[in-house]
Amino acid sequence: MNERDRAEIQQICLNRQAAGSVFIDPESIAMAHWTLFKCQYGCPAFNKSLCCPPHAPSHAETQKIIAEYTVALLVYFRGEVPVTKTIAEIERAVFLKNYYKVIGFGAGPCKLCTECSLDGCLFPYQARPSMEACGIDVYSTVRDNGFSLNVLTSRDEQRNSFGLLLIE
Repeated sequence: MNERDRAEIQQICLNRQAAGSVFIDPESIAMAHWTLFKCQYGCPAFNKSLCCPPHAPSHAETQKIIAEYTVALLVYFRGEVPVTKTIAEIERAVFLKNYYKVIGFGAGPCKLCTECSLDGCLFPYQARPSMEACGIDVYSTVRDNGFSLNVLTSRDEQRNSFGLLLIE
């Protein structure tokens, strides 16, 4: 990917509410089985959304997919941004730049529907699984790639979220 495309893609992110983005080596994406355990025993969306476990791509599937890419983009959002929907929009814009293999991952449970139709997604062009639902250790990935991310200890603290694009 040339520098011009990189700059244009980062501008696309900024135009869609991102606070920043950084291109990373896909090998720096930290995979961890524990994330699925946290989804199952800590998230009320477990088994209630097609974007969450056990319906989301497995840890092993995600590792195989990541291995097929040489470029990834970590996208940073501040505050209450609909990350999953926004990542899908960014993914579409990157696709239209002729990066036909682009795949996006959102953050947290899908919020496109109040209740997921587990029979089939009503918004397949906008729904994306979260990184953690696919076995990605978001905290390690983010920290290892130059961002700061800490657990929020109060609802008064500003929320920071990250999305991920695999680009080829």
